[in-house]
Amino acid sequence: MYRGNHLITMPNYPTHLIACHECDLLQREIDLPLGGEAHCPRCGAMLYRSSPGTLDNTLAFALAAALLLVIANAYPILGIDIQGNTNATHLFGAVRYLWNHEMHLLSVLVGVTTMIIPALEIAMMLYLLLPLRLSIVPAGTPFILRTLHSIKPWGMIEVFMLGILVSLVKLKDDAAIIPGVALWSFGGLTLMLAAVASSFNPRDVWHKIGTESGREQQHE
Repeated sequence: MYRGNHLITMPNYPTHLIACHECDLLQREIDLPLGGEAHCPRCGAMLYRSSPGTLDNTLAFALAAALLLVIANAYPILGIDIQGNTNATHLFGAVRYLWNHEMHLLSVLVGVTTMIIPALEIAMMLYLLLPLRLSIVPAGTPFILRTLHSIKPWGMIEVFMLGILVSLVKLKDDAAIIPGVALWSFGGLTLMLAAVASSFNPRDVWHKIGTESGREQQHE
């Protein structure tokens, strides 16, 4: 059944069972036309969409995010010029500064949410998508997908960027602010991670794995 140009799943179609991520209703998965979206008949949440090539798009976004993350951690975020005295800092330098000034919990929180979690998320995405792009099924896919789902709320690059912008506004009258390469890289990284999140669908991963497994069985 369609709602406008959206397809609503009905329970009498013969295929695999899936659970709605909003209301947990079990229902049968059905094939969609190109560009179609399947919605839950109980709560209306979108279950999945038919968008060929989404894994390639996600891989491209993840590669761009990896490059931006390296640049963001290798160059200064910003510099402050006060009466001719210029001081610039990296993200790791900011984390170390907090630690050295006995703000240990805050230091760990900033390091984990802005460095470790984004790096881990991007690495896991590449671990999944690069082999699949080469028609290789990566080992440990269920564990990787569960871990990605668990750590996603802890990636807070956008919160970090908001804090930087607030600080820039407060400091603009007291010192000359020199935006660093890493600041622009973090801005781009925020956009790339948002693009990864919006384009990635675990269902596409399982569909690709099923396709590759079927090919291997045919060759055998």
